[in-house]
Amino acid sequence: MPDPRFFEDLGPVPLGDLAAFVGVEIADPAARLRPVQGVAVLDHAGPGAVTFLADRRYLPQVRETRALGCFIAPAMAEALPEHCMALVTAWPQAAYAAASARLHRPRVLPGGAAISADASLESDVMLGPGVVIGPGARIGRGTRIGAGSVIGPGVAIGRGCEVSANVTIGFALIGDRVRILAGAVIGEPGFGATMGPEGLVDIPQLGRVILQDGVSIGANSCIDRGAFDDTVVGENSKIDNQVQIAHNVRVGRNCVMAAHTGISGSVVIGDGAQFGGRAGVADHVTIGDGARVGAAAGVMKDIPAGETWGGMPARPIRNWLRETAWLARSAARREGNE
Repeated sequence: MPDPRFFEDLGPVPLGDLAAFVGVEIADPAARLRPVQGVAVLDHAGPGAVTFLADRRYLPQVRETRALGCFIAPAMAEALPEHCMALVTAWPQAAYAAASARLHRPRVLPGGAAISADASLESDVMLGPGVVIGPGARIGRGTRIGAGSVIGPGVAIGRGCEVSANVTIGFALIGDRVRILAGAVIGEPGFGATMGPEGLVDIPQLGRVILQDGVSIGANSCIDRGAFDDTVVGENSKIDNQVQIAHNVRVGRNCVMAAHTGISGSVVIGDGAQFGGRAGVADHVTIGDGARVGAAAGVMKDIPAGETWGGMPARPIRNWLRETAWLARSAARREGNE
C-alpha cells in the first residue's frame, strides 16, 4: 500500500461501489460487499487490494496473486485464481487508475503558516527566506535549506544536508549528507499514461523517492517518484546538472551521471556505473556494475557488468569505434572517386 506519510487512505470501499465507480459490472451480490483497502500491482497486492493485468507477459504472476480483485481483459480472465474476482474491462490499467484515485489521495501542502506546526526540525537547522515545510516533515540536525525551497508533507531529510535555493522535494526520504542544488525537483509524478475509453489517462504514481547517504543532485535535475515501486539513488552517487531520472529507477552506489543524462522508467543500474553527458537509456534496461556509457550514447538493451558502450544505438565501444572508422574510410574513398 502507498506510504501513509505521503498518501491519504480513502478506503475501505465495498468492491461493488468501486466497480460501479470505474464502470465495471459485478454479478455476484456477496462479492459486491467485500471491502477494498487499496490498489497495488501484482507483486505487492494483498487480500485487501485490487490490481490489474494488461499484458500477457505477466500471466504467471497473476496466477499467484493474493489480490481480492483484478481489472483484466475478457480474454485473460480465466487465468485468475478462484479467490480473485475478475473485474472484466477492455481498459484494465485505466480502470486501475480510476480505482487508485478513489482509494488514495496524495497529501498536499495546506494553507496557513509556511513552517507547519507538525514539522519536526532538529537543532542547528538553517532556513533561508521563503522556505515552506509541510506537516509531518522531518529535518535533521545541521541541515541547510536555501531560499524559496519547498519541503512537502511527510518528507524526511537527514543530518548535515545542503538543499539550495528553489528546490522542491515531495514524497521523498533523504539520507544524511545529501546535497541538492538549486532548482532540482525531487518526487514529482513520473511520466506515464494509458488509453481509456475517453482517451489518455494518467497512471497513478504511488511510490516514493529514496536518496541514500552522500548523494549529490545537480541544479535543475529531476527525480520522479515511483509509479509502483520506489525510485532509489544509492549511497554516494553523484548526479550532474539537468539530469532526468524517471519513475521506478534504481541507481546503485557510487554511480556518476554527467549533465543531460536521461534515464527512462524501471531501469536498474549497478554499483559504480558511469554515464557521459547526454547519454540516454530506454526503459526496463539493466546496466551492470562498473559499466560505462559514452557521451550521447543511446542505450536500448542491457549492458553487462564492466563493459563500455557508445554510439546510437549503443554497442560495445570497440565495435562502435571500428564501425565509425570504417564509415569514415568508406566516405573518404567515395569522395576520392567522385
